Amino acid sequence: MTLLERQYEQMLTIRRFEETLLRLFSEGKLTGTTHTYIGQEADAVGVIAHLDPERDVVFSNHRCHGHYIAFTGDLFGLLSEVMGRSTGTCGGKGGSQHLHRGNFYSNGVQGSIVPVSTGIALAEKEKGTGAVTTVFVGDGTLGQGALYECLNMASLWSLPLLVVVENNHYAQTTPRHLAVAGDIRARGAAFGIETDELDSTDVEEIHSAAQRAVDHVRTTGRPFFLVLHTYRFSPHSKGDDFRDPEEIAQRRAHDPLLVAGARLDGDVRARIDEAVERLIAETVEAAEAAPVAGA
Repeated sequence: MTLLERQYEQMLTIRRFEETLLRLFSEGKLTGTTHTYIGQEADAVGVIAHLDPERDVVFSNHRCHGHYIAFTGDLFGLLSEVMGRSTGTCGGKGGSQHLHRGNFYSNGVQGSIVPVSTGIALAEKEKGTGAVTTVFVGDGTLGQGALYECLNMASLWSLPLLVVVENNHYAQTTPRHLAVAGDIRARGAAFGIETDELDSTDVEEIHSAAQRAVDHVRTTGRPFFLVLHTYRFSPHSKGDDFRDPEEIAQRRAHDPLLVAGARLDGDVRARIDEAVERLIAETVEAAEAAPVAGA
């Protein structure tokens, strides 16, 4: 399987998983809420491809499923978790936003994840593991003072921290222009941190930009601030969407699956589509048959 084929397969798996969650939620089969990653799949796949799950650390946020799947490949554990099953990643107790498996962590409080990630990066540096700690934040996190305290410390202490800002242009339902002043990339540069910025849904372009970012952190031991402009097609959570439908339709013309899929041979793409649909169906069946947590 070529790199592009693997990237398409991963993105499609994330997409179908998230769409399945929305269906299961409507059927009353999930515990708690869920925030899907539909439309942003190229970010997770492009960045995490350069990380080593046995050594590197990923800290995600409330919109964490795409990052989790790209880093662990654990569909069954994740689905079991959000369905409240004992076979879940956290025994069915953490739910959609609070996950931990190996070197993957997530928390639903945006401002809190950067200080924790900075602390992890410091610990990895002190231990001399050579690990890269990556934290994914959204444009809504840019209003949190803790982020800037951490950028200051990461730069002063030369910490191996990769901050990935996924700017999907909305903090819940608040558009970026009402909440974020100035230049996003300049926020990292202000602390003497190497930065890069990409406005693309092309997984191959994101893959290349992420490679430069990860290589920088790994070789220099210093932080990197990577801004990825993206867009989510789904509501913030399940149905609270006040955006202009025409805006969403225009963005869908640049769907990362369409961009990558157009480069694949039709038969190859069909085989991948079929395999992913089968995997999702089998995962749902297994999770539904699993014992309820605490039962």
